[in-house]
Amino acid sequence: MPLGFYIIMAAQFFSALADNALLIIAIALLREMSAPPEYEPLLKLAFTLSYVALAAFVGAFADSMPKWRVMLVSNTIKIGGCLMLFLGTHPLFAYAVIGLGAAAYSPAKYGILTEYLPHRLLVVANGWIEGLTVGAIILGTVMGGVLIHPEVAGYIASIGVPGVETPMGSTVLVIGSLYVVAAIFNLYIPDTGVDHKPLKNNPLYLFHDFNHCLKLLWRDKLGQISLAVTTLFWGAGATLQFIVIKWAEHNLGFDLSQASMLQGVVAIGIAAGSIMAARMITLRRAVQVIPLGIAMGLGVMLMIGVTHSAAAMALLVVIGVLAGFFVVPMNALLQHRGHILMGAGHSIAVQNFNENLSILVMTGVYALLIMFGVSINTVIVLFGLLVAGTMVLVRIRHNQNQREFDAVALLEDRSH
Repeated sequence: MPLGFYIIMAAQFFSALADNALLIIAIALLREMSAPPEYEPLLKLAFTLSYVALAAFVGAFADSMPKWRVMLVSNTIKIGGCLMLFLGTHPLFAYAVIGLGAAAYSPAKYGILTEYLPHRLLVVANGWIEGLTVGAIILGTVMGGVLIHPEVAGYIASIGVPGVETPMGSTVLVIGSLYVVAAIFNLYIPDTGVDHKPLKNNPLYLFHDFNHCLKLLWRDKLGQISLAVTTLFWGAGATLQFIVIKWAEHNLGFDLSQASMLQGVVAIGIAAGSIMAARMITLRRAVQVIPLGIAMGLGVMLMIGVTHSAAAMALLVVIGVLAGFFVVPMNALLQHRGHILMGAGHSIAVQNFNENLSILVMTGVYALLIMFGVSINTVIVLFGLLVAGTMVLVRIRHNQNQREFDAVALLEDRSH
């Protein structure tokens, strides 16, 4: 891999590290404010709202200038959101601003891969990017859990940084410095030399263009399958973050700091599965991993019978491995099809729209279930059935597509 790829990875790592650590800190701030329990999953909803609302515009924005510049602008927005949290803005609102930066950042960070690397390296590159992102999730959730510990937060506050008045304020400042590091790496990302389309001023044109791209990707035989899988995966993954915290508190007796660290165990499995997929699965064989998604959904339901921490960690690693192994090839396939059909930025924007709409719906439903007092074990069973059942439907659809394609190929062969 060329040097520029590692700079892209470093920028992504520090930005994702800060995003995930800040989620735990925001949850702790909500609890400090005695906010209702359903506000916690609403943090993710606030974060992802920009992905859905601005989907028609961020892809065009990412394709309108060098990707490193888009990533720098986006990181600056994240720094602004972090500053708002530091100054006492409500966590839901501040995290929504950070989500705005993330929404603009995402098409650039993935789009640059298709511009910078040949398609034969896309699965490998995605494996490393996903593995590194998951590494950032591991360290980010663990870092967030460590930072909110009273002794650690108190020690950082005692250093005497000007303007820091509370232990939680000091932890937010630490996270803000990670965004600054990511922004510095953004400055050194190479320009790929790809021609960029000037950003259209007409919002209706951008909306129409996005709608066209959305239909194009869903109608593509391979695009629709990979898009369905990644859409389910990210919606399920976002919800699983909150399920694991609640489950660890209920079944294992953990506090928030311990439960947030347990999330990192799932991420270790995802990182391992991602690396394995990068080494073992080619772009041509990507759809063969769909059954692993069914297995993941069934594996999640086993959580309800686990009450010991060692067994919990083992199960979460297995769930993570299954998730990482099946999502990386599908993500690479989706990017490849999207790049061919409409261009990198537009493709990632369509992907983000679907994935984050899934996050909005699934975390919203989870928040409603918690609000109505549904037990966490019941939520886990419903969640596992949804994932496994949806993946079964995706596999059936793919097999139908294959039969239609084979039938058309046979007719064309007979006509010659």
